Amino acid sequence: QVQLVESGGGLLQAGGSLRLSCAASGRTFNGLAMGWFRQAPGKEREFVAVTNWSGGSTAYADSVKGRFTISRDNAKNAVYLEMNSLRAEDTAVYYCAASSFRSAAVVILTEYDIWGQGTQVTVSS
Repeated sequence: QVQLVESGGGLLQAGGSLRLSCAASGRTFNGLAMGWFRQAPGKEREFVAVTNWSGGSTAYADSVKGRFTISRDNAKNAVYLEMNSLRAEDTAVYYCAASSFRSAAVVILTEYDIWGQGTQVTVSS
């Protein structure tokens, strides 16, 4: 089983940038679809960005398209989320997720069965 640990969250002002990291350990990380999801207070968890097993195919939520970039380094068993031009509405707990049965960049939350503990991102306006 893969274990995921996120890092890189924090408090910053609107317009700033942040890079989240997700370190994977356990069974092979390669071949798994990976994604970032977020959950704001009082809201359901939502899709942010996903990547296929190689990093060659990605998908983004409309709300972050052009501002966020997902990438992965299979040699380091890591996935990243580069976030630029952050807005107050980006405030949420960000979760890294892996799908043990999907290699394509699927955007459906229920397709991911392995989750990290989350990292808080707070953007002040």
